[in-house]
Amino acid sequence: MKLFQIEEPDGSPTDSDAPGAAIGVDLGGLAAEVAMSVGGNAATLEDRDGFALDLSLPRAGAGLREWTELFEGVRLRAERALARPVTHAVVALADAALAETVARAAAAAGIEVLRVIGRGESPAAEAAMLAEDLAPRPEVR
Repeated sequence: MKLFQIEEPDGSPTDSDAPGAAIGVDLGGLAAEVAMSVGGNAATLEDRDGFALDLSLPRAGAGLREWTELFEGVRLRAERALARPVTHAVVALADAALAETVARAAAAAGIEVLRVIGRGESPAAEAAMLAEDLAPRPEVR
């Protein structure tokens, strides 16, 4: 039996303390929309066939638990689509009164909210492009 070792191109393992991807999340419709931007080009992230997640927004007056479950789904969709960890987000909200609850729920799901913005014409894409700009960068050694 032969064993193979897979390494990063420079020979060192991936830094587990490095920040993950930053995404944009639109919470202004009936369901959350998730997007990612690279080089200022944003794309909506979708589930693969057979692995659809229900990202319906919690009902009015929902508590932290329901919002956390939504962000766990948002994170899962993004990590499946990107095949890498997601640690940061910019969130587009229609109701600014939800900003604190949303930030706490995202944190409970392992996502740091970089900023909460109002909704524009393409809120998920706009949030994703801003997330790309605000995302922490890995340290260069």
